[in-house]
Amino acid sequence: MRHRFHSICPYFAMFPETFVAKHLAATRFNGVVFDPFCGRGTTIFEALLNGREAAGCDLHPVAVCITGAKCNPPNRGEALARIDELEASLSILPPLPLSEEMAEFFAACFHTDTYEEVRFLRANLDWRNDRTDRFIAALCLGALHGESHRSPNYFSNRMPRTISTKPAYSVRWWVKHGYAAPRRDVFAILRNMVDFRFRTPPPESRGEVVESDARKANMAFPNLEGKVTDIITSPPYLDTTNYREDQWLRLWFLGEPPKSTQARDDGRHCNRTLYWSFLKEAWEGVAPLLAPQARVVVRIGGRKLSKEEMFASLSASLKDATGRLVKPVDDGVTTPVKRTQANSFRGAKASPTVEHDFCFLIS
Repeated sequence: MRHRFHSICPYFAMFPETFVAKHLAATRFNGVVFDPFCGRGTTIFEALLNGREAAGCDLHPVAVCITGAKCNPPNRGEALARIDELEASLSILPPLPLSEEMAEFFAACFHTDTYEEVRFLRANLDWRNDRTDRFIAALCLGALHGESHRSPNYFSNRMPRTISTKPAYSVRWWVKHGYAAPRRDVFAILRNMVDFRFRTPPPESRGEVVESDARKANMAFPNLEGKVTDIITSPPYLDTTNYREDQWLRLWFLGEPPKSTQARDDGRHCNRTLYWSFLKEAWEGVAPLLAPQARVVVRIGGRKLSKEEMFASLSASLKDATGRLVKPVDDGVTTPVKRTQANSFRGAKASPTVEHDFCFLIS
């Protein structure tokens, strides 16, 4: 049975745990498994389930919260006790200073009572420093918005569960269709979620997750120098998505100001030359962590890049960054992407796309 921590929070641009399990089974090494772009933590968590030591990093607070919750969770009793404590201390907070657009959005997105519970949790969960609070915050991220007409476990008015739609668009759509935010008992939902998630027990070992740029992984993990034998990762694709724009409501829940932006300040690269320079710098950040022999698996895609360019540029960037012998295991495995973020809104006009898996041995 699939472990129930894997799906704590839906997240686009994620690979399945079977992809990680396949490569863990194929490697001949048994050192630390590392993911410098850990996303929602599939590599780290699956490695822990397979009895491997694992660690990773990501720049995105949503990714760090979700991965940290899965890879260093409290026990079930601790989580339930903290939810009880929070509910017992629930109070109405002073109104947030909001722009007219944001005030209109939050009034339509959440029922008044649900909104007060969400705001209270936002203000009181110390998710960066307390693992129990981090686990509850991750559950909240997974329930914060979604298809609430289909599931009683989403807090919001109808929204996609993977991305946060823009405030003005959301309000227009809700008004046009006459959709009202449902009343949700946030604390009751959280208790049900804890019971559901812990039906599969977490692994005994814990993973290390740090909020860090991959290019600074060696500074974030000095204790792992020379110990990483397996990297299984998927870096951001060239000009594919804007995580801050797509996750703005979850970022707000984690303490950031309510802000939906289309600015390209999320580290996304649109220029292929700069993109490959970025990846080379990322490998340079990881290189000191690599053991004398290591295996690097990279899932990568992008409509503007051919498979041949990806293979050649990945090989070159790994050689330049590590200064070691880099040997490809094969020519790369290509798979169609069944569902993309863009295509989920295109319906019958969805355009086909593929991803490529490359594996290299470094010695």
